[in-house]
Amino acid sequence: MKYSPRYRAFPTTEQREAMDWTRNTVRQIYNHALREFNQIPEDAGTLRQRVWSVRDTLPAMKNWWPDLKQVYSTVLQKAIERIRDNINNLGKLKAKGYNVGSLNWKKPREYRSFTYRQSGFELDKKSGPNGRGLLILKKLKGKTREIPIRLHRDLPDHEQIKEVTLKKEPTGTWYVSFCIKTDEPEKPASGDIDSDDTVGIDLGVLNFVHDSDGRSVGRLDLTADRECLEREQRSLSRKQEGSNNWEKQRRRVAKVHARMSNKKRDYKHKLAHFYTTEYDAVFVENLNVKEMLEAPENARNKAEVGWGDFITILEHHGKKNGCHVVDVEPRGTTKECASCGVSTWKPIWIREHSCPACGFKLDRDWNAALNVLSRGLKKLGVVHSEGTPVETATAVSTDGGDSSSIIVDASCVIEAGSSALKEATPVAE
Repeated sequence: MKYSPRYRAFPTTEQREAMDWTRNTVRQIYNHALREFNQIPEDAGTLRQRVWSVRDTLPAMKNWWPDLKQVYSTVLQKAIERIRDNINNLGKLKAKGYNVGSLNWKKPREYRSFTYRQSGFELDKKSGPNGRGLLILKKLKGKTREIPIRLHRDLPDHEQIKEVTLKKEPTGTWYVSFCIKTDEPEKPASGDIDSDDTVGIDLGVLNFVHDSDGRSVGRLDLTADRECLEREQRSLSRKQEGSNNWEKQRRRVAKVHARMSNKKRDYKHKLAHFYTTEYDAVFVENLNVKEMLEAPENARNKAEVGWGDFITILEHHGKKNGCHVVDVEPRGTTKECASCGVSTWKPIWIREHSCPACGFKLDRDWNAALNVLSRGLKKLGVVHSEGTPVETATAVSTDGGDSSSIIVDASCVIEAGSSALKEATPVAE
């Protein structure tokens, strides 16, 4: 599998200027190549052939564009090949129902990275203090080409580094990403998985996740960061756009955005790492996030929680740790009873599931997680364990004192097997 760990770079002022110059030159070659590509008829060949025909003109460009000689050749080639990658990505978004247009020229602020491919770089892990290294780049404008980076973690086992991408964030900070290829661990066969080593995850708004083992993981509290962001944005709105003060304040706003994004990303990665290393199979709801964000209720909370991003991160960690990550149909997981399968509608503010048929009572999200687990076991083909001890629910009695109340007096017994068994249980008399 492909893996791209990212590290913080600490270039000097001279190196920053050289990297900015290279980034801007690569941006101009991208815009020029896009113009040449748009003039090629679509019936002149496949997408790859048309992009390659523009890339093959690079040697001739260097004759009338001397600045290109100061940029490493693979960096220029990768910039032109980015046109193909961007068009393919637009096609994927269009297939998902998004209304996409065509590629446009990149402004200086929109083009923030450049990539060395296969050669032109060298990573020196031994130079400098502990936890630091040097990234040596060829044809970087200026005399100093050894860029210090912070190696906060070791690179996974790999044969060679395929690509090195240097990216400038809106805050002005530079990061280095190494694209490597690692061996993907073999996932256990579905017949060898014990149902006790599986977990179902219900994604929520009040809590971030609730799993079938009873864990409830709360959302990150970003109240202080959000208030800080509002103050910085108000200050930015009072400054003249394009001035030096405006640029300084824009970076302050970008730093707050980056701090919030880093917190959420780190939170999701740690949570995904826990589940994919603790279990052999993780089942999660296949939510239609786009449709949910278009709904008027709780739009801000739904957008900020980032379900789609978490599912993507969970799948990545599943490949890296040899864990099955299976998505299941989310419709009805909240309504169905995890004990007997009877569907009961309940509004969003009712946080407890109470089945009128069998008397099974449980937290609303926990009940949904058990349904996710049951559907995931069925989809993956995992045989329910017969060693699960019998669980007995206490007798319940609900009587609100009015004619609309439901009175249920029962002893709910979950048969030996899965805790999410769908068969109806006998009512104790």
